[in-house]
Amino acid sequence: MKPVIALVGRPNVGKSTLFNRLTKSRDAIVADYAGLTRDRHYGQGHLGKREYIVIDTGGFEPTAESGIFKEMAKQTRQAVAEADVVIFVVDARDGLSAQDHDIANYLRRLGKPTLLVANKAEGMRAGTQLAEFYELGLGEVIPVSAAHGEGVRGMLEAALDTLNLPEPEEETEPDPHAPIRLAVAGRPNVGKSTLINTWLGEERLVAFDLPGTTRDAITVEFERNGQKFELIDTAGLRRKGKVFEAIEKFSVVKTLQAIESANVVLLLLDAEQGVTDQDAHIAGFILDAGRAVVLAVNKWDAVDAYQRELVQRSIETRLAFLKFAEIHFISAMKRQGLGPLWGSITRAHKAALRKMPTPQLTRLLQEAVQFQQPKRSGMYRPKLRYAHQGGMNPPVIVVHGNSLEGVTDSYKRYLEGRFRKAFDLTGTPLRVEMKTARNPYADKDS
Repeated sequence: MKPVIALVGRPNVGKSTLFNRLTKSRDAIVADYAGLTRDRHYGQGHLGKREYIVIDTGGFEPTAESGIFKEMAKQTRQAVAEADVVIFVVDARDGLSAQDHDIANYLRRLGKPTLLVANKAEGMRAGTQLAEFYELGLGEVIPVSAAHGEGVRGMLEAALDTLNLPEPEEETEPDPHAPIRLAVAGRPNVGKSTLINTWLGEERLVAFDLPGTTRDAITVEFERNGQKFELIDTAGLRRKGKVFEAIEKFSVVKTLQAIESANVVLLLLDAEQGVTDQDAHIAGFILDAGRAVVLAVNKWDAVDAYQRELVQRSIETRLAFLKFAEIHFISAMKRQGLGPLWGSITRAHKAALRKMPTPQLTRLLQEAVQFQQPKRSGMYRPKLRYAHQGGMNPPVIVVHGNSLEGVTDSYKRYLEGRFRKAFDLTGTPLRVEMKTARNPYADKDS
């Protein structure tokens, strides 16, 4: 599982700027205004082959007793609880404050691995100008400049090194005969618990506990019509006697980690509420993770024809980037429409692991180019010569040729559509990468 890093500190010390630096994104809104970040923001990043999840939090006031600051403190405490390591950010320019002392006292009581990071420290020396921060009793002060990127890599290495994680293993080719690892993802109260209970209560499913691999995660193994599955808990499964009881205990980190470790994700939507921002964020994470996906709209029996039309439109517009996924309309409570889900899950898994021979890929590429050539880019037209498979789960197709940096996104989507149709890649993302041949004379003097 990816380790989780939480950024904590008082308002306006540069946590969101540091978050954007660590995730190589602009997902967190950054402005010179205290208290701008109120909710938790989640992002992904990597340092070489080491990957991680980072949480940006609002300004933390541990002693706040009312109002928005109390809610922000609650959000920060949740982020710290979910984290494996905490980065406590202070402002090197403003110096030490009473609020910094309050936060340090809170973090020391928790005993969680914590790094003290002095932001906005460009041009400062750690030994003298930052000496006052040693009063916080959190050990070494790490000077960084999130805005300029100074010291950020060293800070990140120190954070990951505190966890003593094993080196990431080399990726091996997935075993098509292994059980399908299935994660059920979705917002709270969309019916994940009901669906899981219904599945595990059916006589055709044989289920038993497997020990959790991280913290309180649980995997349930079961079999249906000869196909083995492993259900990765995102709803907080607990064993109660011989009966499984699912508790709706929503944790963003647990959901993200479950998606990462799955082969297929069943994204559950609520017909009564349509597609929300949170649904779209979860869907985006599934796509970024490259996981095969099946969409299921729950509580379909509880809405009228007008609401059904609205839901279908919202899926077409807000989840257009998942148009390769199969959609099912179900009622977990009344056990309606659940049977066909298994066929879509199996098809999506097979598509994610499909082998695509180089000769066939190259022939399809040449046919696509003959039908529609890429647009000219500057003086040259990109020349697409051959293609081969570069990976599975998700499938990756690498196209080789010349001047391929000029291939437009729309042309890549055109190629993706041709490859999808030829290999029946329903239910899985497909990545088409361009690799331009190196010019052997590029490094020689003219």
